[in-house]
Amino acid sequence: MEQKRLIIITLVTMSIAFAIFMSVQYILSQLQLKDAVGQISVQKADRKTLIFAKLFVDKFLLAQGTVGFEDRLKLENAVRDINDPAIFKQWQKFTDSTDDREAQTAAGDLFNLLFNRLEK
Repeated sequence: MEQKRLIIITLVTMSIAFAIFMSVQYILSQLQLKDAVGQISVQKADRKTLIFAKLFVDKFLLAQGTVGFEDRLKLENAVRDINDPAIFKQWQKFTDSTDDREAQTAAGDLFNLLFNRLEK
């Protein structure tokens, strides 16, 4: 009888220890998942920023002549897709520029913001 009781107590104790171990493992895996999702989110934002920067270089800086409506629309959509108010505001300063000097300064400030975002 005493031996049966000892076996039952041992099994219950091992079951509780196993449940605690599995609970800790679950919590740790949830934390890792949250971290991975955060990293993926940052990578997606960085990718959108790089896509916009490449489009900007290709369509404005390396363009010969005027930039077409479709290209401007692509750039506008790409900058909105970044979803950063500071970058969008700087983009608007660039598009609202009235002369080459103002546009050059706005473009430099825009690239500065883009690279600062990628640096984080």
